[in-house]
Amino acid sequence: MQLGLINSAWAQAGRDTTWGIHKTAELGFDSIDIFTDPLDIDIQERRRIKTECDKAGLPIISICCVAVGLIDFNPSVQRFHVDRCHAFLDLCYEYEADNLLLVLGEYIWNQEVIPPAEQWATGVENCRELAEYAENLGLKIALELEPFPLSLLGNVENMVRFIDDVDHPALQANIDVSHLLLADVPPEELKQLKDKAIHVHISDCDGKVHGDLPPGRGVVDFGPYLDEIRQLEIDGAVSIELEYSPEPDRIEEWVAEAYEATDRLMQAAGLRG
Repeated sequence: MQLGLINSAWAQAGRDTTWGIHKTAELGFDSIDIFTDPLDIDIQERRRIKTECDKAGLPIISICCVAVGLIDFNPSVQRFHVDRCHAFLDLCYEYEADNLLLVLGEYIWNQEVIPPAEQWATGVENCRELAEYAENLGLKIALELEPFPLSLLGNVENMVRFIDDVDHPALQANIDVSHLLLADVPPEELKQLKDKAIHVHISDCDGKVHGDLPPGRGVVDFGPYLDEIRQLEIDGAVSIELEYSPEPDRIEEWVAEAYEATDRLMQAAGLRG
């Protein structure tokens, strides 16, 4: 598998797009994931991202999209987010990416007022439409498992059930290692995602709250998870996801540390090198 980086690590530290892309390549990454919004960037930034990635020799694997409105109870909000996801998928196509990384969000109002089954069905319907749109572009959608109490996709069982309910080959799963730990998902449960997962995120955490730290700075035992991921035979990338560095001026060291630690872990697991 390729070793990639989500470029939000640089943006959160105030580094510009071009600098971050070329530093990603300089540090040795094989690929890059892009965190941007096609509705927020101008044409110059839109073109700059692809141009600089091509110059750096970094294929864009995934574009990240948070679209919690896909499970909103207001039809007008749903329509906006479906259209917005279409724009993201168009950008994936333009950037020659493999997939759209999609976050659906959480049940509202403590699963009261709106029946949870209704929100679930809304998500299934909208994601099936998006999967059809993605397939027409030769793309896939990777759903992210979020480790929060009311997340729609908060464990492997629900991820599998949702993918099966959508029942479309263009809609599959992303595996985020630290999210699995925070959601109390043991490594062996990943067997359920055989032929259902296409992308991987990796980071560390303190075992209590979402952290996205460089591997080695938290409590995650990566070996068993990476062994299971190897057995899934995913033809894709393991992308490092980092949250805000405590020392933004030293972001290059923060990312380099994450690269070196992840490279060692992937090689030990037979996933790289």
